[in-house]
Amino acid sequence: MAEPTTADRDPEAVSQFVEGFAAQLVEAGMQRMPARVFAALLASDAGAMTSAELGDQLQVSPAAVSGAVRYLAQQHMVSREREPGSRRERYRVHSNQWYEALTNRDAVLKRWEQALRSGVDSLGPATPAGHRLSETLAFFEFVDGEIAAMMERWRAHREKLYGDS
Repeated sequence: MAEPTTADRDPEAVSQFVEGFAAQLVEAGMQRMPARVFAALLASDAGAMTSAELGDQLQVSPAAVSGAVRYLAQQHMVSREREPGSRRERYRVHSNQWYEALTNRDAVLKRWEQALRSGVDSLGPATPAGHRLSETLAFFEFVDGEIAAMMERWRAHREKLYGDS
């Protein structure tokens, strides 16, 4: 039996997945349009689409796609590529997008830790506010270490499941 192709898919089922997954991302705190663009890219076989393709699929303006892609690129969830011989850009989601997004969060955690350390020093560790900041700092330091260990376990697990792809 032949493998299913994109042409074999029900466009309505794809749209339902995209909108449903995007709704879950919005529920988790992502803005609506970046969530829809990300879900559409994730659901495409190539993992890449042009602005026009995204606009057509999602029935939105090029400006809406542009703003969403800018946000997703800043979050390291998509990358921009030039089509060979063209001025058009394609936006790509990679198989390691979750890793990249989580790694980017690691940099945010480091900045928060630094700010909290400064706050503890400024407020004094023996004050109620300083104690509260110290406990918050300890939490973020713990999370930071756990993320690093988890990512190592993920790389080993991914290698077992999918090889070096």
